[in-house]
Amino acid sequence: MFLLRLTKTLEEYAVNYAIVGGYAVALHGAVRGTVDVDIVIPLKQSAFLKVEQALTALGLQSRLPVSAKDVFLFREEYIRNKNLIAGSFSNPDNPTEIVDVIITEDLNNMKPVVKNLMGNNIKVADIASLIAMKTRSGRPQDIEDVKALKAQQLRKS
Repeated sequence: MFLLRLTKTLEEYAVNYAIVGGYAVALHGAVRGTVDVDIVIPLKQSAFLKVEQALTALGLQSRLPVSAKDVFLFREEYIRNKNLIAGSFSNPDNPTEIVDVIITEDLNNMKPVVKNLMGNNIKVADIASLIAMKTRSGRPQDIEDVKALKAQQLRKS
């Protein structure tokens, strides 16, 4: 399973991360299908470099024509002028292996929780952080995710 290989590689490269997006919604118990894996890292140059190394080691290639260092250095400009939300990495030999590194969110502003998946611990953004992030996004799928996450909160309380 790609998600497990990804998180193992991130751990091996000491990448501080949290899964966000559709996989996080699903790991919190809501029904949600997705192909890509979205992650958030600290907004520090060292984190951008580490995640690039880890994803490259996993066989993924950046879809951006710039390095992780440049994405970090010019992050605000890319967000403002190019509407860039994430640096996307994919496997040229397997188009279902896609990782989006969200550059508009900072892991230091989240409270990751650990979820167990098939005996493996995976760091996932907590429900409150996911709700806040998805509310800011405002996309139709994110609004549906917010509803599902709030329903999960009610079930657990």
